[in-house]
Amino acid sequence: MHDVIAQGGLPFRATRFWFSLANEPPENCKKNENGVPVDPILAQAIPSPSEALVTSWELRDPLGESSHTIFEHAVRQYHSRVLVRATGQCFLFCRHCFRRSLLPSERSFMDSKAIKALAAYLAVHQEVREVLISGGDPLTAPDASLASLFEAVRSVPRPILIRLCTRTPVVLPQRLTSDLIALLSKMRPLQMVLHINHPKELSQEFMEKAELLLRAGIPLHSQTVLLRGINDAASVLIELFSALNRAGIHPYYLFQGDLAAGTAHFRVPLSKGLALYENLRKELSGLELPRYAVDAPGGGGKIYLPEGIAERRADLWILRAPDGSLHEYPEEG
Repeated sequence: MHDVIAQGGLPFRATRFWFSLANEPPENCKKNENGVPVDPILAQAIPSPSEALVTSWELRDPLGESSHTIFEHAVRQYHSRVLVRATGQCFLFCRHCFRRSLLPSERSFMDSKAIKALAAYLAVHQEVREVLISGGDPLTAPDASLASLFEAVRSVPRPILIRLCTRTPVVLPQRLTSDLIALLSKMRPLQMVLHINHPKELSQEFMEKAELLLRAGIPLHSQTVLLRGINDAASVLIELFSALNRAGIHPYYLFQGDLAAGTAHFRVPLSKGLALYENLRKELSGLELPRYAVDAPGGGGKIYLPEGIAERRADLWILRAPDGSLHEYPEEG
């Protein structure tokens, strides 16, 4: 594990396994004019000087989660779902992370008080059908801590779907032990959403763990962030989504980049993203094609693209959220 705590901003952390997926060593890798590694694996892990550049559009909390926080670690933005940020820790701190400004203050796993508060909240709010357990990455926690959280959800006397959001099977597949897989299977209904951005991430070790999870009755979905210089080519995304589909992993979302501070060098212009997605719609089957979406800046929720576009005004896109509210998203060069 490579683990360095930087002064300010998002810390650097990555696994040796992650770096083994790259075509060159991180110490002397080739970089572009922005100081970002050219290799798609290294580009997602190694800090660059570009992260210090913050545009006028960028936000500390681009999804507006703070305005939807119901108690410590818990966010409720949608009627039927509660998001639990169980920890701010990750095995890999992705340089494009939209929670990059929030994670350092939430490093430890949620304590028993917060877990009890979650169970009490779910017991009262019968309309909640899903609990999204995210972070950071919840699988950085020990099995016992995860079991306490899962059991708190299962203590509520109605079926609630647990949606486990993680990058661990890709970044550190060795963490998926037989004991952990058995725990996840025991806590069904439970589905796993995996963060996967590039075909290079589909290692043999990951594919073997994915097969074990599927055999244990755990459905797998993927979400991908559209990233400049990493996967913003139709050929790369076609290879990724078709390979995921063949492996039994549902390509769920392709996300337009959030307006997180210090991530402008990763964002693909929305006009290019729309053209790219139109190409994907021609080339991929209905099973292979994810939904293209963007989180409305400041907390308007997910907006599907292109149907959520209300209009374009020069270098500004006007997006319509499901509740009818309008939100601005810049067309960046």
